[in-house]
Amino acid sequence: MSDRPRARDLGIVIGTLEPGEHDAITDVPGVRVGHTTVVEGDDVRTGVTVVVPHDGNVWSDPVYAAYHRLNGNGEMTGLPWLEEVGLLHSPVGITNTHSVGVVRDALVALEVSELPEGVEAWALPVVAETWDGTLNDVDGFHVTAEHAKAAYQGASAGPVAEGSVGGGTGMVCHDFKGGIGTASRRAGEHTVGVLVQANHGRRERFSVNGVPVGLEVGLDVVPGTDASLPPGSGSIIGIVATDAPLLPLQCRRLAQRASFGVARTGGVGENSSGDLFLAFATGNRGFARLDGDPTVVASVRTLSNAAMNPLFDAVVEATEEAILNAILASPTMRSRGRAAYELPHDLLLAALATYGRPATPAR
Repeated sequence: MSDRPRARDLGIVIGTLEPGEHDAITDVPGVRVGHTTVVEGDDVRTGVTVVVPHDGNVWSDPVYAAYHRLNGNGEMTGLPWLEEVGLLHSPVGITNTHSVGVVRDALVALEVSELPEGVEAWALPVVAETWDGTLNDVDGFHVTAEHAKAAYQGASAGPVAEGSVGGGTGMVCHDFKGGIGTASRRAGEHTVGVLVQANHGRRERFSVNGVPVGLEVGLDVVPGTDASLPPGSGSIIGIVATDAPLLPLQCRRLAQRASFGVARTGGVGENSSGDLFLAFATGNRGFARLDGDPTVVASVRTLSNAAMNPLFDAVVEATEEAILNAILASPTMRSRGRAAYELPHDLLLAALATYGRPATPAR
């Protein structure tokens, strides 16, 4: 775990809803997260993160899910089938752009090994990416199947490591060091959790609680990298989880709302950014099986559409906080003769105070 303070540790409260116990996607019962971080020499800064939807056999017990594309300069495998049937049949892998294939193949192999005896595997797993080539030798293919397998097998509930870990190891966000971030919210009887791999945005647009932090802490104060990329290059992957009983179309509505959390921090889905979001709901289980004895008629519960607003609020707030946590958890990283600098916490707090948004010390 990072020993750096998160947003709430610094007294920064995003929104009005209360977080779950760990303020993480793992506050949704059964959800687990695992990372494998790959740091080698002076040019390898990468890894893989795996989100496991529940504590059963995820291969044979899928959950309702859907995705949303804010901007499509990115990759998330398995989406045609997910969209067709509205079901997530696998863990979700997140890595760098050029390692999507090896992580996907590793998840296929894991399914083959974990399906019930006698069941023939048929796998279209979901794996997403953001590009870490500023700090990582992305063309060196340093993520292996064993790294992906270790992230899956090491996935756990409870607090989630953030910042420069797993797939987020080499990422840059709003011209600060970025990476993995997470947060959660309670929405009535239900919990919503979000995990992001944040590698997007421009400094001048970066905002926290409506305060233009990126203007107050400009590139003249904390330099950006010297990678000479087009403004706004990069991407964000967002995974939304909830224990609410939702149908696939309702999951899609949750995934769409993650875009507002990106917007609240200053992201606009730039042309060269891949901004992809997936939402899954664990409130219905056991209705779609692959064990050769499928249920013909399944009983499905669903939340009323009129009751969705608290979940929408939760997604927006948790996404915004997850992006901030990704930045706050990430210390300065140097690699390939470049540096992605951390956001100094004192400068962030000073900017908030300047605009009448002082932090409230955590209790």
